[in-house]
Amino acid sequence: MNTMLEVFGIDYFSESELKSRIPSSIFKKFRAVQRGDEELSLEVADVIANAVKTWATERGATHFTHWFQPLTDLTAEKHESFMSVTSDGTMMSQFTGKEIIKGETDASSFPSGGLRSTFEARGYTAWDTNSPMFIRGTGTAKTLYIPTAYLGYNGEALDKKVPLLRSIKALNTQSLRIQKLVGDTKTTHIDVTLGIEQEYFLINKDFWDRRQDLALAGRTLFGSLPPKGQELSDHYYGTIKEKVQLFMGELDAELWKIGVIAKTKHNEVAPNQFEIALMFAAANVAIDQNHLVMDTITKVADRHGLAALLHEKPFDGINGSGKHCNWSLATNTGVNLLDPDTLTDDNLQYLLYIMAIIEGVDRYADILRCTTATPGNDHRLGGHEAPPAIISIFLGEPLEKLLDNIEHLDSSETAETIISMGVQIAAISKNFSDRNRTSPFAYTGNKFEFRMPGSSAAASTPMFVLNTIVADILKEYADHLEKSKEELNPAIIKLIKTKFDKHKKVIFNGNGYEGSWVKEAKKRKLSNLADTVEALPVYIRKDSLELFERHNVLTKAEMESRYIVYIERYDKQSNIDLSIAIRMAKNEIYPSVVKYVTRISKMITAVREALKDEKYIQYDKEHLQKVIKLKNDLKDTITSLSNGLEDALAIEDIYERAVFYKTKLFPIYNDMRAIVDQLELLIDKKDWSIPTYYDMLFKL
Repeated sequence: MNTMLEVFGIDYFSESELKSRIPSSIFKKFRAVQRGDEELSLEVADVIANAVKTWATERGATHFTHWFQPLTDLTAEKHESFMSVTSDGTMMSQFTGKEIIKGETDASSFPSGGLRSTFEARGYTAWDTNSPMFIRGTGTAKTLYIPTAYLGYNGEALDKKVPLLRSIKALNTQSLRIQKLVGDTKTTHIDVTLGIEQEYFLINKDFWDRRQDLALAGRTLFGSLPPKGQELSDHYYGTIKEKVQLFMGELDAELWKIGVIAKTKHNEVAPNQFEIALMFAAANVAIDQNHLVMDTITKVADRHGLAALLHEKPFDGINGSGKHCNWSLATNTGVNLLDPDTLTDDNLQYLLYIMAIIEGVDRYADILRCTTATPGNDHRLGGHEAPPAIISIFLGEPLEKLLDNIEHLDSSETAETIISMGVQIAAISKNFSDRNRTSPFAYTGNKFEFRMPGSSAAASTPMFVLNTIVADILKEYADHLEKSKEELNPAIIKLIKTKFDKHKKVIFNGNGYEGSWVKEAKKRKLSNLADTVEALPVYIRKDSLELFERHNVLTKAEMESRYIVYIERYDKQSNIDLSIAIRMAKNEIYPSVVKYVTRISKMITAVREALKDEKYIQYDKEHLQKVIKLKNDLKDTITSLSNGLEDALAIEDIYERAVFYKTKLFPIYNDMRAIVDQLELLIDKKDWSIPTYYDMLFKL
């Protein structure tokens, strides 16, 4: 199979495949289930399960799994065989409606933040009928994957998918109210659409094997930059190396097989950094597909002798990796509600949605920022390579001007213009707005691009929050307009003018990397939650709890559980990072420094005895003194950090422990890193015990 058309979808159970294998009456009932109009009956589930099993076994599958997304930002799966034994001992292939609808797993073994105790083990996985099934594996190890939600025994949301699905429902409900107000009688459903761009690094696998920090923490805890990094911008969009091309080709093919349309691939800014982008899909499906992309990148890289690094900041001093979430709204009739082409003098729904998003992002900036607060992303945000920790919106001057002069609306201002080259090159159309890669939340023509999420994180968290805050504002707008005695368009214009004047402070079209923006944001009273420790308490703030309870997205207990899970994650990851740093410094780096000092000392002694002249060894002596001082400083930081870790583990309150890691221990680690990185520059490469940045970034 050499072409995309031959490969695409061969391990993907599409809707057309299902339709061809079951009676039309059953398919209609299934579509009603997908729309939320009916509950899934066991009768319908049995028919579908039989059709799925037949297709999967024809493709060589021997097992099935309920594939879900616990609160780890990873996915989980337990494989069950299709094989069953009859009463007379005969083996048979079996898959029932009960098995496709519901699975069971240990709910006390995954993070729950107190929703489930250790002795309360029962948890359920429930089939997500809107996300397609697929097959993964090779040879005799093929498994049917069934995307599912993950719930506790009493219905508690223990995963990332449940709040996402609830938020989509909430946004659909409020958007339909707006559509009804503006006279849209054809739309019956609003889709939240999402296109995700995934950044990652590749290095040779043998380097990864020799670095404890990469293997256990996902990032380098030590390393000095080579003289050349990314400053020449020669890697960005550059020629893709043949070894990487072969990897990317297999990656595309593996994704196409399971129905994931990998659309774009290219070199990113940093050396050995790359990006893959997927076609837009319904948000729920797009997030499932992004999990598949991350997992497939890792597996395919390994086959090519490579290691994929999905951490937000695997290398200090060069660009980290993000996960850019391109978010929009579309009707089931095919209308993109954020497309300026839909704006006319008689139809102002476009501006109404844009305004709702602006207000939502301004009012709930803290909780939106909180969704990107992870230990890995702390190293990336605000580093003049990614958006700052301040939430702002880029609209572009044309749209901002339009909203600022809403009383004198001229919808022709959104019309497409043409750029002429003045040479024999085809003229191109000019988008309604520019792009701003320094903005955390940028309007890019018919969608918003949320650039803050980190590369290793699940996109479901920022997306369920974004959906909910926009639903909340649309609800307020619908309530207001339904009660208004004015004609619709004047009422909308008046509403937008009032809201825009109040919330335009969140709009910033300039360079978000500049330090002057931090000062300007402070003047505008925009919050700046600099890191995870500052941000996470927002989860349990009164306004946050009320927001998600109001739209039945998460209960107070479910929100509080997430706060606990994410604080514990920060504590555990901090302990892992610092413990690895101590081990590497103590067991690898310090001994290599001692060995080097011994070798140079012997060399100096030999030269002194041979030449009887100190001037020939003065440079070596000064060099050795620098190394010895740094060696002693390193030993001191190892001791201080080791003692500090013991103190941290003695702190019972998980948030106080997080503060201790941040304020007391990471400053010691930073000193340790500075010492180690200086030593790397002073010691011969043959004596250095771990692969260097030069090795990892420029040898592929």
